Parts: sequence; C-alpha cells; structure tokens
Amino acid sequence: MSDIAHRFPENPILMPKDLKSSTPDLQIISLLNPGVFVFENKTWLLVRVAESISQKEGVIFFPVINELGKVEIIEIPLNDPDLVATDARIVQYKGLDYLTTLSHLRILCSDDGIHFYEPEGYSSLFGLGTLEQFGIEDARVSKLEDTYYITYTAVSSNGVGVGLRTTKDWIKYETKGMIFPPHNKDCAIFEEKINGKFYALHRPSSPQIGGNFIWLAESSDGVHWGNHQFLVGTRKGLWDSARVGAGAAPIKTDKGWLEIYHGANAEHQYCLGAFLMDLNDPSKVIARTLEPIMMPQENYELSGFFGYVVFTNGHLVEGDKLTMYYGAADEFVCGAHFSIAEILSCLVNESL
Repeated sequence: MSDIAHRFPENPILMPKDLKSSTPDLQIISLLNPGVFVFENKTWLLVRVAESISQKEGVIFFPVINELGKVEIIEIPLNDPDLVATDARIVQYKGLDYLTTLSHLRILCSDDGIHFYEPEGYSSLFGLGTLEQFGIEDARVSKLEDTYYITYTAVSSNGVGVGLRTTKDWIKYETKGMIFPPHNKDCAIFEEKINGKFYALHRPSSPQIGGNFIWLAESSDGVHWGNHQFLVGTRKGLWDSARVGAGAAPIKTDKGWLEIYHGANAEHQYCLGAFLMDLNDPSKVIARTLEPIMMPQENYELSGFFGYVVFTNGHLVEGDKLTMYYGAADEFVCGAHFSIAEILSCLVNESL
C-alpha cells in the first residue's frame, strides 16, 4: 500500500483536552472530522465535538437531546439483558440503537492553519428538533457565491440522515431541514454549478441488496434533490471492501472533478483514496486509485477512541497544494499536505 500524505509535524493539532465541554456535567470524548472553510482571510474548522458523561461501574450512561432542546442522560445497568454494548460508538437497548456520545459542531479559527482557537462572538451548532436529538456530526462546508452550505449527519431514533444549514456570516443561519432522509450521510456539495445545476455526493445505505456506496444527486436550488445516480461502489478484497463515502467538496482540476473519499474494510479500518469525475458530467467516473493515498500509520491514527482510522471531510486548495484536515482514530484532529498532481498520478482508468 502507498501513503503519499505529508502529515503536520505538530499532529495531533487538536485533542479533547484542548477545549471545554459544552456543559459542566459532560466531558469531551473526541474531537474529529472537521469541515473546513476560509473566512475573513483565516482558516476555520467546524469540528465535531463528541461528549458523554463520566461512566460509573456497573452502569452505562448516554446523552440525548430531549424535545425541549436540553441534554437528558439515559442510565442503564450493564447487566440489563436488553442491553448490547459491544461497540464503543453505539449501544443497543430494547432493539433500538443509541450513540454513546452526543456530538455538536464547534467553530474554531487559525491565523496559520495549525494553531486553532475559539473566536469570540461565534456560537456552536447543536442539534435541533426530533430528527437531531442524538446530535449532529461530520460537517462538510461548501461555498457557492456568498453563501456557505453546511451539510452534516443528523442522528435520531428515527435514523441517520443529512441536514443542511446555510450562512453568509457564521452568526446567522438558515435551517433547511433534512435534505436526504435515512439512511444517508457523507454529503458533499460541489462548489460550482454544472450546466446551471447544483450537484452533491451522498451515501445512502442498504444492508440487504446494495451496500454503502457513493451516489450523485442534482438540484435546481441546493435544497431539493433528485435524479440520483449510483457513482462509486465498494471493491471486494480491497481496502474499501465494506463501505465508501465522500470527503469534502470535489476539487476542480483540468483533468476533471477530483474527490478524496474514505473506504473501510470488514474490520472497520479506514483509509483514504481518490476518484475522478468528468467536468461536464460528474455521473461519469473516469478513474480511481487502486491503493489508498493515506492509511493509518502513526500512533495517533492507530490508537484512540476507535483505532485504525483516518477520515476527512474538509480541505483547502492552493494551486497544487491540498491541505487536508482529518480525524484520527475517531479522537483527534490532524492535518496533512498533498500534491494534487501526485494524487492525479495515482489514478487508474478502470471499469467501475
């Protein structure tokens, strides 16, 4: 396997101890998977902050947002026969799935792209309403003209879908609701219209027929989506055999739209790869990397809340330089540089 990432020597650049929890009774478990954007000539991150409550022996606690928008703690004895708690990320109780953490999105900014802080006057984004009662996660930020489109994973007892909020100043927001219903996530909106239409990558999931594949959708207004088309699937026997999902907004190059995506195998080990779409018709995939362009290899990627994970949904482009921010081991925020030309050179024309 190949790894062409040039990791920041300062990694991890953000750890749970670097921020304060949203309320005194919660503790930060993980900082991960930031959306990335440029605003007022600074680098900004929209970091997923996953919180929980201190656990006590013999009991499991997990937080949810109630109908009043307040955090409520659910408590279950570990010896309850209706409890299944074999995964660090999810517990099942009486046939229903619950997250072990509650996530919100925290705004951070930086003058150098390495050292980040919470600026005054900007509020965190929390789940709103019953469709976001288990939190909001893994934001992707796309800018079209003067508007930032924030897509994120909305989690509730009704399932996992894609929410959308828009803003021009990161102070006032318009909530557009759920734009892709369950089960769906990993939504990245292209930062340019193609033939007058918005385009987005998304990841519907089917445990029976089909799988966790990347699809393409189009829209006339950026809110209502249709003409869904299958785009990229998993590959048996390779590093992306179990699931694939889009990273941040596709990058426009003279060769086509370049997308960095994550793939995982049956052991839930996450690596990054890339594929290329036609500039005028993104439903046509031209090429794809056979090997990962980045794989977990540093200690902070191999060991954490959920180890052997590199996962990105945010980057910045300056000429040939791609600065990617990513979640490592589902616990830390890290950074890496890539050459776009080098990524393009790794692509292989193949039957997909």
